[in-house]
Amino acid sequence: MSVNPEVSAIRPFTVAFPDAELEALRARIAATRWPDKETVDDLTQGVQLATIKELARYWLAEYDWRKCEATLNALPQFLTEIDGLDIHFIHVRSKHEAAMPVILTHGWPGSILEMLKVIEPLADPMAHGGKATDAFHLVIPSMPGHGFSGKPTAVGWGPGRIAGAWAELMNRLGYREYVAQGGDWGAVITDLMAVQAPPELIGIHTNMPGAVPQDIDAALLSGNPLPEDLSDEERRACAQLAFSYKHIYYALLMGSRPQTLTGFADSPVGMAAFMADHDVPSMALISEAFAGKAVGLTRDDVLDNMTLYWLTNTAVSASRLYWENKFAFLATKGVTIPAAVSAFPDELYQAPRSWVERAYPKLIHYNKLDKGGHFAAWEQPELFVEEVRAGFRSLR
Repeated sequence: MSVNPEVSAIRPFTVAFPDAELEALRARIAATRWPDKETVDDLTQGVQLATIKELARYWLAEYDWRKCEATLNALPQFLTEIDGLDIHFIHVRSKHEAAMPVILTHGWPGSILEMLKVIEPLADPMAHGGKATDAFHLVIPSMPGHGFSGKPTAVGWGPGRIAGAWAELMNRLGYREYVAQGGDWGAVITDLMAVQAPPELIGIHTNMPGAVPQDIDAALLSGNPLPEDLSDEERRACAQLAFSYKHIYYALLMGSRPQTLTGFADSPVGMAAFMADHDVPSMALISEAFAGKAVGLTRDDVLDNMTLYWLTNTAVSASRLYWENKFAFLATKGVTIPAAVSAFPDELYQAPRSWVERAYPKLIHYNKLDKGGHFAAWEQPELFVEEVRAGFRSLR
C-alpha cells in the first residue's frame, strides 16, 4: 500500500528530555509534603498512603525514564499538523504488505505507552503465535493535549473533532481502507469515527463499548428506577455501572473545572495519586504492583506513563478533553458499520451481549472474557492481541 506523497507534511520525531528536567522532577518528588494516613484499612478512601509513598520512593531512587525514552525512540515516530494542531503518532508498518491498517487510540490517564506491548505481536504475528494473515500496520496517535501532541489553545477539540482528525491522519498516510480500535477515550473516539463513517473506515473494535441503552444510562445517572424486564446479566451490568458512576468524581471535576487542577503541574506526587485512582480495579492493580506483587502492570509501566505526563506538562491540558466532551461515555452512539466488541470483566462494566447487539447492529465479533480490566492492552496484552485479531478477521 502506497504512502501519501505529501511527505513534507509528516516530520520525524524523537523524544529527548534534558537531564535538568529529570533532576527537577526528582527534586519535587523529594520535597513532597505528605498527608496523614487514611483512617480505613482498604481502598475506600482512595490511594493509600503506603502505596503513594512507595511509588514516590521508587520514582526517586530506582526508576529510569531513559529506558522508556529509548523504547519510544526505537519506534518510528512522527508529527503532522492537522486542523492547526501538531499530532504526534507512532507508525509501524508490518513486513507483510497485505497487513490491515489499524489506528489504535489510547485513553486517560493512559497514553500511547498503553499500546507498546501489543505493537510487535500485531505487526509481526508469526513471531508471536499468529499467522501472516493476522498482520496489521499500526498507527498510534497521541490525543490532542496528551503526550507529544500539541495542546489546543482554543476551545473545540472534543472527541468528535479528534475522530475527524484521525480520519485525516489515515488518509494522509495513504490508507484507503482501514479499521480503528480504542478503549477509554479511545473507545468514544472510535465509536464517533464509526458514526462519522469515512468511506475508508471498514470496521471498529472496542474494549469499552458504548452499549448502554439510553434509558438505562439516564436512569442510572439520575437514580430513577431501572426497567423491570432486565435479565440477570443486564442487572449485573447495571450494578457495575452504578458503582462506576458513583466513583467517577475525577471525571466530574475535569469536566467542569479542569483549570483548577493547577496542582498537577506543580506536584508530581499529587498528579500521580489522582491518576492512580481512575477506577477501583486499576487502583488495586497499581497498589499491588507497588507492594511487590506480579500483576498485569509493573511499577515501571505506571511510572513511565506518569513521567510522560509530567515531562510534557499535559496533566491539565489532557483534563480539558472532559470539559470539551458532549457525549455520554458509555451510552450508545448510533454506530452502523461493522463492529467487534471485547467485554472485559473489570472494565467499568462488562457489556451484556443483548445490549451490544442493539448498539452495534453489524456486530462481527463479541467475546466476554474472564480476566482483564480498563487498560486491556496494557494489563492483558496477549488477550488484547487475540481479541483484535479475531475481531477484524472477517473484514480481511
